Amino acid sequence: MEFNETLNNLKNYEAGKPIEELVKDFDFNPKDIIKLASNENPYGCSKKVKQTALENLDKIPLYPDDSMYELKNALAKRFELKDENIIIGAGSDQVISFCIGAKCKQNSKVLMAKTTFAMYEISAKQVGAKILKTPSSEHRISEFEEIYKANPDIAVIFLCLPNNPLGECLSTKDVYLFLEKVSKNTLVIIDGAYQEFASFKDINKKIIPKDLLEKFENVVYLGTFSKAYGMGGLRVGYGLSSKEIINTLHKLRPPFNITSLSLACACTALEDEAFIQQTLVKNFEEMEKYEEFLSKNRINFTPSYANFMTINFSSKYKASEIAKEFLKKGIILRDLRSYGLNSLRITIGDKEQNIKVRENLAKFLTH
Repeated sequence: MEFNETLNNLKNYEAGKPIEELVKDFDFNPKDIIKLASNENPYGCSKKVKQTALENLDKIPLYPDDSMYELKNALAKRFELKDENIIIGAGSDQVISFCIGAKCKQNSKVLMAKTTFAMYEISAKQVGAKILKTPSSEHRISEFEEIYKANPDIAVIFLCLPNNPLGECLSTKDVYLFLEKVSKNTLVIIDGAYQEFASFKDINKKIIPKDLLEKFENVVYLGTFSKAYGMGGLRVGYGLSSKEIINTLHKLRPPFNITSLSLACACTALEDEAFIQQTLVKNFEEMEKYEEFLSKNRINFTPSYANFMTINFSSKYKASEIAKEFLKKGIILRDLRSYGLNSLRITIGDKEQNIKVRENLAKFLTH
């Protein structure tokens, strides 16, 4: 059978190994498995969100409100925007696909960092776009500027702030200075999936959507409930932009793309700020312990502004082998071999989980 030829060289997205697969492979008790591969919230979601889910079970037989009024209204209040500035997606990666579909076609140019969220490239290649990448794995704004200057017809630029899977983050000042040099006909996507973490750690990394949209009419800001809010299983993401761009993106949105439970729970999640603050405080307290451990053992790592850390190994160790050994212990980490890196990405878990990771890593390093 013949398929769309643009898919011939397209790789599937490689998700973190699921708990179910580890249970099957090693006969573990699911409760004993530590999953730190997908940047999920180790503290789960807000108790209020769980209660909302229970209270809305009777909505399961019914299609959701396709206007998504309540969630849009809640997000509008949070960001001081209007409903017309918001689109909801089944995760922010669905909004990424809307943006690519709206702006790109065969041979359109899409610019991104060398090492960044894989769905940018996958979504762009699905429509036959040409991928341009910076020389450096981490975001370096000078490299973006140089490539853009040589290719002023670039259709879409992705900036992941902070960057997944590495964790580094550009300053707001550098982002704004770059955006001032970009044509209004180039769509710039600011992926803020981990912005709650970055803005908590360093105010100089904080992106304020209202300010962003007031200054630049060619920008889409992405957010998600999958990370800090602990709702990855409900798949709720959103895009914030001008009325013109949002109206265009809605032409690509399928009807009822978010469940009734997802909509209700997302609204509740926005109300429980205390839960988010607790998550952020614990995340960076635990991250400091990793930093101390890695520095003491002279293991290189990328300073992170997210809820994960990327450990970069020398040729003495193979990250993929370390990941396999951890699986035998019931601990799932993210091997970044698919990105061409000899690195592991570790989600910052809770205190007990992190202790076990460091204990096992210390044993491995002594071999």
